Amino acid sequence: MAVPKRKTSRWRRDNRRAQNFFSKVKLSSLVSCPNCGELTIPHRVCPYCGYYKGREVIKVS
Repeated sequence: MAVPKRKTSRWRRDNRRAQNFFSKVKLSSLVSCPNCGELTIPHRVCPYCGYYKGREVIKVS
């Protein structure tokens, strides 16, 4: 039975898992931002205007 020689680091594990994130996001699961109207992932800060739930969370230049 194959057993790993070393523990997989959190960085390597998370980096591997992050590769599939955008392939899982379907067009039907996108919502329009109430502030700027761009399509974004639900329950996330809008990357175009930086708003979430009606308040500015990050500054977008």
